Amino acid sequence: MKVIGINGSPRPNGNTDLLLKTVFAELNNEGIETELIQLGGNAVRGCLACGRCFEMKNGRCVIETDMINKVIAKMLEADGILIGSPTYFANVTAEIKALIDRAGYVAIANGRSLKRKVGAAVVAVRRAGSTDAFDAINKFFFIQEMIVPGSVYWNLAVGREAGAAAADEEGMNTMRVLGQNMAWLMKKLQA
Repeated sequence: MKVIGINGSPRPNGNTDLLLKTVFAELNNEGIETELIQLGGNAVRGCLACGRCFEMKNGRCVIETDMINKVIAKMLEADGILIGSPTYFANVTAEIKALIDRAGYVAIANGRSLKRKVGAAVVAVRRAGSTDAFDAINKFFFIQEMIVPGSVYWNLAVGREAGAAAADEEGMNTMRVLGQNMAWLMKKLQA
């Protein structure tokens, strides 16, 4: 089994990265392979609403000038998907929004190809707006008919400077429990 974690933060070693790697540690402890994909900070384009994914039905977006198709391919191969984002003006980063829109349409156009994969949101926040970012990612998972594990709180941790989220004991525990619950769920689904 494999889980990919998509880091939507432009800071490769920031709080979102820390949270994703905390979930990964629990997955790795359960023998689940993990791979981190750095999406944030890369130039990606939003959806063109062209409908070509519904015409082509090839598992790809018509836009070939950025890394979104590579990420979509990784999503299709994975058993589980973590999408991580810092909170930008009470929502996800532009890169994560582009991924949600483009991967979402491609998956729906190709027979709901993300259906029944396990997905979980991970959100870093300085102060407020994190539940809106959390909600945006979860709505993507739900409309894709994915299965979303819970934790002991919403999957967020507070911290501004890189690494500061490590001091949020409740947030870090939430990530550890999320990793444990995701591993348990994936194993149950494979049985």
